[in-house]
Amino acid sequence: MKAANVFFNFEVTDDSHTLDAYRSRGGYDALHKALCAMQPTDVQNEVTASGLRGRGGAGFPTGMKWSFVDKMSPVIYLCCNADEGEPGTFKDRWIFEHSPHQLIEGVLLASYALQVRHAFIYIRGEFDLSWRRLKDALAEARGAGLIGEHILGSKFSCDIIAHRGGGAYVCGEESSLISSLEGFKGYPRNKPPFPAVKGLYQSPTVVNNVETLSTVPWIISHGATAYKAMGTEKNSGTRLFGISGHVRKPGLFEKPVGYSLKKFIFEDAGGIDGGKKLKAVIPGGSSTPVLLPEEIEDLTMDAEAVQAAGSMLGSGGTIVIAEGTCMVRLLHVLTRFYAHESCGQCTPCREGTSWMDKIVARIAAGRGQAGDLESLERIIKGISGNTVCALGDAAAMPVAGFLRKFRHEFEFFIEHGCSMYGGRLEI
Repeated sequence: MKAANVFFNFEVTDDSHTLDAYRSRGGYDALHKALCAMQPTDVQNEVTASGLRGRGGAGFPTGMKWSFVDKMSPVIYLCCNADEGEPGTFKDRWIFEHSPHQLIEGVLLASYALQVRHAFIYIRGEFDLSWRRLKDALAEARGAGLIGEHILGSKFSCDIIAHRGGGAYVCGEESSLISSLEGFKGYPRNKPPFPAVKGLYQSPTVVNNVETLSTVPWIISHGATAYKAMGTEKNSGTRLFGISGHVRKPGLFEKPVGYSLKKFIFEDAGGIDGGKKLKAVIPGGSSTPVLLPEEIEDLTMDAEAVQAAGSMLGSGGTIVIAEGTCMVRLLHVLTRFYAHESCGQCTPCREGTSWMDKIVARIAAGRGQAGDLESLERIIKGISGNTVCALGDAAAMPVAGFLRKFRHEFEFFIEHGCSMYGGRLEI
């Protein structure tokens, strides 16, 4: 599988993840340029001018996030958020498996800009090959003098520590990640204070996504102007978009921000598998509200456009749903996931996700009752906006979207005790 044609422009081979292969395609040239010819503020200014926005889901401007850190602080930390747990998302895993040195170079450049002495990569616990590739790449970089003391003969020293998570979805939230790194249970923290003020070990901390940091070397090598020439006015560059579900060619594609979602599905991904019609699209990972075919007719893949359509671009994980799919059963898969992944700290999320799953599971088993849909809507209101982190909202939004767009399927299931497409779940 080939990722695309700009930031990840290389043919995947058996050794594409190695230091030699990365250097053969210009790897660590940006780090050499930064350490030899740029001040830390120059690197930060270039990233700010590029308009790079976070690729983890929130889309916050990267340079602005870096600017919030007090550079006079005696200790500053950088954390790479590699806890990729959003269903439908697999872009970060691809980077680990095929170009881990690109991430390492991005971590080093960000650390140089922020004057970080110790950086951390918090990687999802279920990742096996990714973890092994990362550990090997770190060892290669350390052996080549690219990590550690006086990197490339400069005054800049930085170590990178890889930490394997315990498999908790909630640790994708930055304050939960920090809690877990410190050895505590991965509970989200109230904000303020934000991590940039008081984060890891009570010190200023920047948390960036894998894809975000992996883009920084290209920006430093080619300049902010070249980066801004791609994408849209408010959201520059390209993104790694994953596509899964009922398509002929699922996989990972690098596309300019603002690319046509319909073209992405029907041309790049080969259209709907089995020649069926498109029923619905989840545009940015399982937590983002579902869209109907008529809602994506002219929709472009940028945060503003997708938000205007009533959903979110999120992590860029597009899930395609074909005609004939039972939306009740599909929602049960999602509610079961979020009920399992709630950390339990906040009562609305802990109780609400569990009750949503129980109700949807009962409907899917053919035992739905009058008033179940109204109960779900009350629970959604009780969760939304009432939790420390966004997991509660992430769990509520799919339920709200499915009920709004496909209520008739739920009503049919409750009335007849089976799906309008036949059968029921045995639970």
